[in-house]
Amino acid sequence: MLARQEAVRDLVGRIALREDLATAGVDVRAEVDPRALVAWALGPRVLQGGWRRVAAPLLALCAALALAWGFYTGDWALLLPVLLVNGVFGVGIQERVGAVLHGAADPVRELATLATVLARVQREPFGAARTIALRQMLEEKGGEALRAIRQLRWIIEIHDWQHNIVFAPIGALLLLGMQCAFAVEAWRERHGPAVETWLRIVGELEAFASLAAYAYEHPADPFPEIVPPGGTPCYEAVQLAHPLIPRARAVANDVRLGDLPGMPQALIVSGSNMSGKSTLLRSVGINAVLALTGAPVRATALRLSPIVMGATLRVQDSLQAGRSRFYAEITRVRELVDRARESHALLFLLDELFHGTNSHDRVAGAQGVLRSLLDLQAIGLITTHDLALAAIADDLAPRVLNVHFDDTLSAGEIEFDYQLKPGPVTRSNALALMKAVGLNVEG
Repeated sequence: MLARQEAVRDLVGRIALREDLATAGVDVRAEVDPRALVAWALGPRVLQGGWRRVAAPLLALCAALALAWGFYTGDWALLLPVLLVNGVFGVGIQERVGAVLHGAADPVRELATLATVLARVQREPFGAARTIALRQMLEEKGGEALRAIRQLRWIIEIHDWQHNIVFAPIGALLLLGMQCAFAVEAWRERHGPAVETWLRIVGELEAFASLAAYAYEHPADPFPEIVPPGGTPCYEAVQLAHPLIPRARAVANDVRLGDLPGMPQALIVSGSNMSGKSTLLRSVGINAVLALTGAPVRATALRLSPIVMGATLRVQDSLQAGRSRFYAEITRVRELVDRARESHALLFLLDELFHGTNSHDRVAGAQGVLRSLLDLQAIGLITTHDLALAAIADDLAPRVLNVHFDDTLSAGEIEFDYQLKPGPVTRSNALALMKAVGLNVEG
């Protein structure tokens, strides 16, 4: 993560490079199918080498000599048997030859598009260890990518000469199509494994450039402090906000979880509808993602451990799979517990936990799940508008604390300040919201 931060910082001031990558990236995304390209590069040989691979250029040489002899002496007697031998030689593999050459048409075009990005990368004097390593990988493990791509384009261009009505008879005489097909297969055997490396390098650099563009456009957003792994993970944010909410409208809050004295492992966030609970979860999650990818964050400061994340935001039912929302939610929660067992560094974000069942089962289930996650050294937040769920913090204190969002009713209008406050919420605004939209909820 620190290497990613360094790479992003290195690209912030390289505006020309980022613009070039963005421009070329449009063509790459439009014209390159990475899965199909890698499948072609790593696919099994259609034409096996063997004796035919050696015999083809020898027979082509014989044909060229017979043709030259005919032009020099006027004696064309040698050309007829050579044509006969070459024709017999090609019987049985012409279909595979065509498959190889036609199958290479799209990959060659895609690699040519990719080459423009690779050429730009090789010209850049990077200053970060990770970006320098990517360029070196391109030159070394990538098998000299630009030279290899030019070689493949040259092979296909030679094959295309056969579409010329004047050159076509000469190409057939010299078994040019067959030799090009063998050359393509040899290219795939030598350079095919490197294609995936080239794509990964371009993808990683484009990701760094995108994050650097964000950093350039938001100079007030700081880079986070990454804490070495070990022990209970931590997430300590000062004035945290969601990066997609304009700074002038965003309401920032502090969130502290983890390994410092007095800091809980989990927060139970209660509050009325529309008060900001789910937005807080999204703010915590998206800033963690930004931090772990090497980008700056929307906060005054953020300190966190290397963590994995899991959430139940936007869990939905499925008619096709025959699953209710509650079943989908408990399945996701089980996955999070398994992930905590594997990594011991989980940040969980559970939105309206188990609200699809009755209050008794919700409280009992939430308490059991939360206790399991805490014992596995996980940290996180749970939102709820059920006051009974907020009582769990009393049983699990001091590892769990209650916090809440509040609202006020003024002149028939509900107002929210989106400020996180200590303790559980003490009232609900559901009936007021129902009345506000015109529902008759009087007894």
